[in-house]
Amino acid sequence: MSNERISMFGIDIDAIRMPQAVSQLMTWIEGERGEATKFVVTPNVDHTVLLQTSAGLRDAYRDASMVLADGWPVVFASRIFGKPLPERVTGSDLVPALFKAATGAGPLKTFLLGAAPGVAQRAAVNIHRQYPNVQIVGTYSPPLGFENDAEENQQILERIADSEAQLLVIGLGAPKQEIWIDKHKHQVTAKVALCAGATIDFLAGEKSRAPKWMQRTGLEWAYRIGTDPKRLAKRYAKDAVVFPRLLWQEWMRPGIRRPDFSK
Repeated sequence: MSNERISMFGIDIDAIRMPQAVSQLMTWIEGERGEATKFVVTPNVDHTVLLQTSAGLRDAYRDASMVLADGWPVVFASRIFGKPLPERVTGSDLVPALFKAATGAGPLKTFLLGAAPGVAQRAAVNIHRQYPNVQIVGTYSPPLGFENDAEENQQILERIADSEAQLLVIGLGAPKQEIWIDKHKHQVTAKVALCAGATIDFLAGEKSRAPKWMQRTGLEWAYRIGTDPKRLAKRYAKDAVVFPRLLWQEWMRPGIRRPDFSK
């Protein structure tokens, strides 16, 4: 892939729009699998904060085949620093867009890994109903701590291989999902893997996304914290402290094109 990449916060982000991302992913899915699964990560504010302390997440971002800006603050920062990303491309929008684009000769064979027990099965029912050219060939909700269990991981890899999935949608949360696929990219038989966070929950109707106007205006975080305050309040509080510091550090980096506010 020869897209322009924008470097910020120690991340190289692909400067592409949704249609380009979907087209590239379909090309990978329809082609031959390479030496390893091609995987996609989607940085938002929380990811940029986690990257500062997680070596495993940094490795995953370095190895990712596609890096798409999920968070509006990341896109906004790119424009402040004179290297604008064209738009926000979220994992929760990318998966349905990819499903919609699956109009080839055969169904897009997809495996859903993650979410709570039973959620992926409900997502599969909705996907079959809405996207007739997508076939959910397997689902699995790993137990807590599975990433440290070699036998459990081997069983997951075998489930994916037996399903003959072309696409793996991973909803394990960051940084677990990114670190897991990076560690197992040579063993996963799917051609493409998407680190998609809560997307499986959204597809199942288990969680609802923010209204479109909140997504467009960068207020999706407020909606999410309102619907799940116990889990997200602490995370967003930390991000609110750390992210401005990261912005300042980026602002002070040599070579940054700073806007002239005196004009």
